[in-house]
Amino acid sequence: MSGADIETDDDGLIRLQKLLAQSGVASRRKCEELMLDGLVEVDGEVVTRLGTKVDPRTAVIKVDGKRLPPISEKVYLVLNKPRGVVSTMSDPEGRKTLSDVVADRPERLFHVGRLDTDTSGLLLLTNDGDFAQRMAHPSYEVDKTYVAEVEGEVYRNVVKRLLEGVTLEDGPVTVKKARVVEASATKSIVELTIHEGRNRIVRRLLDHVGHPVKRLTRTAIGPVVLGRLPVGQLRDLTREELGELLEAAQL
Repeated sequence: MSGADIETDDDGLIRLQKLLAQSGVASRRKCEELMLDGLVEVDGEVVTRLGTKVDPRTAVIKVDGKRLPPISEKVYLVLNKPRGVVSTMSDPEGRKTLSDVVADRPERLFHVGRLDTDTSGLLLLTNDGDFAQRMAHPSYEVDKTYVAEVEGEVYRNVVKRLLEGVTLEDGPVTVKKARVVEASATKSIVELTIHEGRNRIVRRLLDHVGHPVKRLTRTAIGPVVLGRLPVGQLRDLTREELGELLEAAQL
């Protein structure tokens, strides 16, 4: 929600229960009940006094343990990146880039991390440079889920091997989850969840265990799920998704 949507006093403050209601948490009365029940925190302290005012742009607010994003003019978007699009805003070789996909957006957008040119799926875009940098930093990386179509039939022992950990030329890879969605003698579909974002990590990982990737799609980043978002289309992060990501990035 942008600052223009919030009704603040002349000093830029707003009653906490009013902010919660305008942010879509619940009705004003229900928000008051949440405060009285000790379920609302501001900057790490439980707030139960109904007259409390806060700055909606800077206060770190949690409702029942879940982060409420601050009021901001920033945008946080989910893109279903098509195959063949380069994960940069410009390309000296003249290939199609993210700038082409978001050409109708007025903001100067940054991509959070990247996807290989031949990989499709979920990519985050924002005009919040601090958020983009923090989310891409190895210290704050959240789980990422991929669905891969691979060559050959993937057996249970391969999944077990992936979950036990595989060491590539640039170090070990921890696979948090792995499962075979479907399998035949010639190809299989595998779903993997990993924590890191090293270059072409999923492709190298599956190639290492004998199943080269034919097609690859990222379907989730932390709480953000691609779902039925059409290829090449954008949507805003939900309040809940953004709150979880801000918490993970310690922003």
